[in-house]
Amino acid sequence: MEHINQQLEQSQQEEGAQYLSFTIDQKEYAINMMLVREVKGWTAVTRLPNKPSYMLGVLNLRGVIIPIFDVRARFGFARTEANAKHVIIIIMVGSRTVGMLVDAVADILLVKPSDIKPSPSADHQGQQAFVSGLLALPDRMVSLLNIDSIVGSTAAKAA
Repeated sequence: MEHINQQLEQSQQEEGAQYLSFTIDQKEYAINMMLVREVKGWTAVTRLPNKPSYMLGVLNLRGVIIPIFDVRARFGFARTEANAKHVIIIIMVGSRTVGMLVDAVADILLVKPSDIKPSPSADHQGQQAFVSGLLALPDRMVSLLNIDSIVGSTAAKAA
């Protein structure tokens, strides 16, 4: 984890748009690096009653209580059976700090605006409602996530 956090710090000093990519069910997604505060290994959370299934619970991170969202469950799939291989990406959404449980961090990507393609608008249900665009790389496509739709408004009220 320390290596990833060092890469985060280094990449934030370079020019260009930077995205942190990660995997969920062997699919790659990315979020704007400016949202990322830290990446940490899986730690058990305290579950809270009457919360949606994608809201795993809360984590005490250096005295700050942070809601942890299971991105896989937020997409409408089965809840993640978290273990030591999973990671939590700590992000800032507006003035709130939240955590996203993902399978693994994949890469730090430097992206030109011309590399970002619009998301198909045919299907805005399920996962597609959370995708803001597609990053066309030479060897793969990466879905760019709209964090506000994942942990914003409705989800924020759940926390």
